[in-house]
Amino acid sequence: MSAVSDQRPRVQARQGAAIKVKDVAVNRQAFHNYEIIQKFEAGIVLTGTEIKSAREGRVNLKDAYGIVRAGEVWLLNAHINPYSHGNYANHDPLRTRKLLLRRAEINKLIGRTTERGLTLVPLRLYLKDGRLKCELALAKGRKTYDKREVSRQKTIEKETRQAVKERG
Repeated sequence: MSAVSDQRPRVQARQGAAIKVKDVAVNRQAFHNYEIIQKFEAGIVLTGTEIKSAREGRVNLKDAYGIVRAGEVWLLNAHINPYSHGNYANHDPLRTRKLLLRRAEINKLIGRTTERGLTLVPLRLYLKDGRLKCELALAKGRKTYDKREVSRQKTIEKETRQAVKERG
């Protein structure tokens, strides 16, 4: 299973060689608007100008979401700006992009996304070994009062940590 852990290491080791991971885009609002249940790492099918633009960091995931259609997973509304040095062959910024996952993971997502209230949200795009990957999360939407409660809990935890640090 290739579910990604909650802690995101910047450099991972594989048989003695270091794999460099560089964030391209992070969807910060996803952590505020959704309760993250499970994370997946997916590859993305891109055109040449899309990967060049993504390497420049010109990606926006704010309104993006994933969908499972006909046994395949798709990324919708992810905005990748047209490449600055692109010509007539430049890409459409909001085109639907195919995500590459294992069959077992897709089957799991098909079962889970049919449940009420669960959705696929891209958390971040990052370069790993020169390839663009998408961290996709199975998430449940939060209500307004849930968001307030979570922010209250975070403030309480922050204040306690600060008080303990001052005492010690």
